[in-house]
Amino acid sequence: MILVTGGCGFIGSAFILDWLDQVREPVLNLDLLTYAGHLGNLRDLDGNPAYRFVRGDIADIDLVSRLLREHRPRAIVHLAAESHLDRSIAAPEPFIQANVVGTCRLLQAAHDHWRTLPPTEAAAFRFLNVSTDEVFGSLEPGEAAFDEAHPHRPNSPYAASKAAADHFARAWHRTFGLPVITTNCSNNYGPRQFPEKLIPLMVHNALAGQPLPVYGDGRQVRDWLHVVDHCSALRAVLDRGRVGETYNIGGRSERTNLEVVHAICKVLDEARPGAHHADLVRHVEDRPGHDRRYAIDDTRIATELGWRPAIAFEQGIRDTVHWYLTHADWVACVTSGAYRHWVEQQYPSIHAAA
Repeated sequence: MILVTGGCGFIGSAFILDWLDQVREPVLNLDLLTYAGHLGNLRDLDGNPAYRFVRGDIADIDLVSRLLREHRPRAIVHLAAESHLDRSIAAPEPFIQANVVGTCRLLQAAHDHWRTLPPTEAAAFRFLNVSTDEVFGSLEPGEAAFDEAHPHRPNSPYAASKAAADHFARAWHRTFGLPVITTNCSNNYGPRQFPEKLIPLMVHNALAGQPLPVYGDGRQVRDWLHVVDHCSALRAVLDRGRVGETYNIGGRSERTNLEVVHAICKVLDEARPGAHHADLVRHVEDRPGHDRRYAIDDTRIATELGWRPAIAFEQGIRDTVHWYLTHADWVACVTSGAYRHWVEQQYPSIHAAA
């Protein structure tokens, strides 16, 4: 079996569903169920004997050590993280606790467990550290995309916490020999993403007839990766990736934020004839330290592992919007009063105007 941390979140739940569909190897899911972790993401696995959920903190080294002893997973896929950049600006400390302290304690528990394994099991064991392209900082227009040798230059508390986690994962490999592999992915999108991120936030607001807040001029560039493609890349890295190596995972789909918002509006206009959702776009004060451009050079994973993204952005965004349109119950469940309060704090000028 494998142990997945943060498996009730957006990427974590997508990975578990994909893993059990494609690989059918049992999964143990360890998740603290903070605001973005949602048990409903994995409701389809109720009663599945290949899936087990444990509620707990990766920073609880006693709990993690006990789970490793009892279940003896052949790999840890580390996806648990505080991941929303805006929240890290408002309150950095939870990101340090979860992403830095939590990762360090998880690495320590994994190392202590790995040392007890018989030689054949120890040789096959993997710790997959799933990270982000935001650790690399910002690119200028026309500048070469991030490759694996690009220095870590984080510009936000979130990115800094993930960069620190990357460095600790590298250190546990180089100093202690733990068989670590790190991946750095670009912006994910797809079903079940918590609606504080750009795409689900725009869909949610547009359907409610509320303003669509776009930071600054909206010309910040991101590379968009469908979460299903990300999951297939993680499976390839876990299966064939080189220990101690880093692999960048991208969608080969650079778009400005404004282009993404207009693409969402176009799909919504088609689904709800008579509306013109782009009229709801409102430019708001830019985020502090907002990185201008991210781009991924995925040559290594393509050359070594034969992986390439399969879902074109045009189809992916259409499918994603339609998922939200047909899963209003899921959206209603996760957009609680606490969520609404946070949105009102984050975009005060929009709500004051409304």
